Amino acid sequence: MAKKKAAPPSKTTARKPRKPKRPQLEAWILHDHTKTPIEPASPSRDWMDQTRDRFAYRCLPLVIANQHGWIIRSPISFKVRWNGGPELSDTTVKFPKGKTTHAVISHFGSGIITFIFPYLFRTSPGINLWVKGPSNSIKDGIQALEGVIETDWLESTFTMNWKMTRRNHTVSFEAGDPICMIVPITRGLVDSIEATMKPITANAPLNAAYQKWGEERRAFNLGLKNNDPKIVEQGWQRDYMLGRKIDGQKVEGHQTHLNLAAFIPPKPESQARSK
Repeated sequence: MAKKKAAPPSKTTARKPRKPKRPQLEAWILHDHTKTPIEPASPSRDWMDQTRDRFAYRCLPLVIANQHGWIIRSPISFKVRWNGGPELSDTTVKFPKGKTTHAVISHFGSGIITFIFPYLFRTSPGINLWVKGPSNSIKDGIQALEGVIETDWLESTFTMNWKMTRRNHTVSFEAGDPICMIVPITRGLVDSIEATMKPITANAPLNAAYQKWGEERRAFNLGLKNNDPKIVEQGWQRDYMLGRKIDGQKVEGHQTHLNLAAFIPPKPESQARSK
């Protein structure tokens, strides 16, 4: 009797390891949102463009802060004026002739204007949203108020508020002006930090590096003052911009720009269902 051939060993396809899911920032559309776009913040600011030789952009921390979140823009042009009183009627909001919106109101009084967004925001577990004015944006006579919100469980909307700082002064917003910046932050981080103070002499390597930096900084500034050709040609010291320590060592992971993802638009069918 012929022996049966043994079945060939089954081939098992190796599963590729799944990439960990990226933290999520979701903007759930409540109604028409086309006039209230959200986009990654730009590194540029008008006042920085106008500085001599655009020197403000040499400050990397400033530039990184400019783009450290997403910007929400005003859906309409309007003017706001406050007479200094606490009542709702003491703050007036005027829109162009024939235009109006319920997205910009005087809701709290005391010179505060409120922006209402057509979105409900949700984030991954443990991530809050720091809701603030656009970083390093300046508007005369009015100040953006800030809040930190636990958006990982929130089932309602939040608003953005600005406070007038000058009485009987008119502030103008144009359609498309940045009115809010949303910045994801890890909940619990700031109150888990152990903050200490120590004399720098207790850290010999750090102190030596600091002293060397100080000497080089003083020599550089003196060279600029005395119009030293080599120093003048260099223009400014770029160590931090280049992520370079005093000894010339490059720092791993140094960032000179951010790459924030744009919000993925809804699919046509899901957008139709949301209306």
